[in-house]
This record gives sequence, C-alpha cells and structure tokens, in this order.
Amino acid sequence: MANILVVGPHPDDQELGMGGTIIKLAEQGHNILILDITNGEPTPHGSLEEREKEWTLAAKIMGAPRQLLGLKNREVLHTLDARHAVAGIIREHQAEIIFLPFEEDAHPDHRAVTRIVEDARFDAKLTKIDLPGEPIYPRWMIYYYCTHLRWVANPTFCVDITEQMEKKIDAIKAYHTQFVVPEKNRPIVDWLRSMNAYMGSRIGVPYAEPFFTKEPLGLNGLGSLVGI
Repeated sequence: MANILVVGPHPDDQELGMGGTIIKLAEQGHNILILDITNGEPTPHGSLEEREKEWTLAAKIMGAPRQLLGLKNREVLHTLDARHAVAGIIREHQAEIIFLPFEEDAHPDHRAVTRIVEDARFDAKLTKIDLPGEPIYPRWMIYYYCTHLRWVANPTFCVDITEQMEKKIDAIKAYHTQFVVPEKNRPIVDWLRSMNAYMGSRIGVPYAEPFFTKEPLGLNGLGSLVGI
C-alpha cells in the first residue's frame, strides 16, 4: 500500500476534483492524508466553526484523515516558508504519491498552491535542511481538476469511480454552507455528475475522474486498464 498526500487550496477542492478516487484509494487500504492549505473562510454563508464541521464530515465520508496547514484564504503566496511547511508534511507522511491541483486555473490560490507543492517535493528530499521527518522524494505527482476556468479538461488518464460516485456526492453535500444553502451553487453538484459521466464515457464506464501527469506512469501489465 502507498502513502498518498492529497493537497487542496481550500476544503472541498479535493472532494470536487477527486472525491471518488480518494474514496476508492481508501477502500483499497492506502494510507491517505488530505491536506487543506487554507480553511476556506470567509464565505457568504459559512463560518470557521461551520466549515470545520463540514470538512470533518466530508473526510469521514471519504474515509481519510485531513490536516489544515493554515495559510490565509485568498492570499496564498508561493513563498519559501510555505514550501518548507508543505515539505515538512510530505516528509512526516513519507508521501510516495502526491495529488495536487492542475496548474491552469482562474483562482490565484489554486495556482499558488500548485507551485508550492511542486517545489516542496524538491525541498522534501534535501538532507541538510531544518525540516521534520526523514528526507523523501515522492515518485509521482498527479494533477486533479478543480479549476475555475470554463474549459473541458484534457486528461492523460481517468479513474473509474462508478461505485464511489454517490459517496462523492455525499461528501460534497457535506459542505452545506457552500453547495446546499446558496441557491446559485446548487447546480454545481449536477454539473459535476454530468462531467464525471462524460469522463466515464471516454473510458467506457458510467463515471470517472480525470487526471494529468507531466511524468510518465509505469505499468507492470495491462490488468488494471478498464475494459481489459
């Protein structure tokens, strides 16, 4: 089983982008840690107390623990301190695989988090640096889509989440102040289901989540490919 770190700029980004895959990996027994860079507040209908209840419930539904880094929402910057803070968590978790947001995005926090995590991967392997944990260089960086741009993702691979789709929706709806209370946000859940259905159609299954890699993934056979 692998040590997996799933990094999101705000609580709910991981659920929206790859909640089904988190559930699937947790069901398979992988050691997953969800890392929220900010607490996501302020929002029009939320509060820090409500948001914490929501992200705790969502994590329980997905079956993975989560940790808050504590940078300021809407003001995330790519700094050395931020890099080292994430690198320390990578080392403490001994993350072999890191999921992070796709780099093209309209939200400044999302773009900054991607750069922070990419550089933290490098920092985490350094031996002469004052960071907790043992040095490690995560083998794979995999990008998920939680973008604010109005375009269709062009992934390098998709994960079948047919059996996890309803749990994913439950995890998203756990964010009551974000996707249930505000009427204008309610269609996001339906849109997301449609998007996952479209991605599923690309690989011949009812629902799938898209991912992107800059480095090639290695296979030791074709047994895990959908349709084989």
